[in-house]
Amino acid sequence: MRLPLWLKVVWTACVIVWTPLYWRQYGLQNFLFFCDLGNLFIAAGLWLESALIFSWQACGLLLFQTLFTIDLAGALVSSRHLIGGTEYMFDPHVPLPIRLLSLFHVVTPPLLLWAVSRLGYDRRGWKLQTLTAWIVVPINYFWRPQYDVNWARGPFFGEQHVVPGAAYLLAYLIIVPAAVYYPTHRFLLWFSRRRNLKV
Repeated sequence: MRLPLWLKVVWTACVIVWTPLYWRQYGLQNFLFFCDLGNLFIAAGLWLESALIFSWQACGLLLFQTLFTIDLAGALVSSRHLIGGTEYMFDPHVPLPIRLLSLFHVVTPPLLLWAVSRLGYDRRGWKLQTLTAWIVVPINYFWRPQYDVNWARGPFFGEQHVVPGAAYLLAYLIIVPAAVYYPTHRFLLWFSRRRNLKV
């Protein structure tokens, strides 16, 4: 066993608690956020001890969850949101248990890097994350578009009107894999080689 049993049990228990609370608060469409999907995939990755699952999720989540953490830390220290996206963490209208459960965003980046360091990095990760985006983001675009899940309609949860929606969607599906997933893949290759891990 390369990953500790206690971590598998704790993460799974947290997901079991988190799922119905988030569903009641935000609705089913919220589980199509990559970060929320990531919780479920990470649970599977822990039990399966799958380098592919952790590599896949790392390519999709490392950058955005790290930016979430930076913004949250900046708001705690200076009361200013340096990037944006964590405002709801300070909204008294959002129940405190929901906000506390949202701290999984902070835990995820170090967990993913640790898991990759234990299991190795699978080069297919960024391709699988790209395929995930190509499936999930068009669903976000058409299903309950007012929620702008994963910014399928525009950045920062607001529909953009600069270009036609279809052009924006197509650009998203090309640019995000090229500008986020692939560079993260290269970083993870470097990270793995520095630690003499299997790649």
